[in-house]
Amino acid sequence: MNGSVFHRNFVPTEGSEGSIHAAQLAVDMLRGGSGTMALLFVVDAAALKEPRRFGERAEEEVEHELRDHGRRYLDLRQAEAAAAGVATETFLRERDPLAEIVAFARDLGADLIVLGHVGQRGTRRVLLGSVTQRVLHFARCPVPVVKGQVADGAGAARGPWEA
Repeated sequence: MNGSVFHRNFVPTEGSEGSIHAAQLAVDMLRGGSGTMALLFVVDAAALKEPRRFGERAEEEVEHELRDHGRRYLDLRQAEAAAAGVATETFLRERDPLAEIVAFARDLGADLIVLGHVGQRGTRRVLLGSVTQRVLHFARCPVPVVKGQVADGAGAARGPWEA
């Protein structure tokens, strides 16, 4: 998809298979062009309070673990993008994911938010709602939702960890 009208792609990611595919699509859209990709990993502030509520682990310990996981994950996605010749910036934030994704896209001036589909069912979906659905509602730019594997430049499907 060289020559894309989207030059500032934004991929919010949490490490799911869907977000991996979304990052792959964003890289493919920018490959061979002059655009950039911004990757954002949001540590859900509400999730940090759960271990403390049940007396299992200290909030600081969980926060450190989630931040470390997020940083390693962002570094991996950035290395894959660099191997494809795509300039990438990475960001790690702590906040409500929906609020951060929408605000970050606005502040970034994103042309496109590429979201990975994360299927939630049952009570969890009813209680939490879908971040994807809410981003689609509040975003001020196009938001493709990637559900499965994406085809590489040669038309072959790639799995979640293949470069």
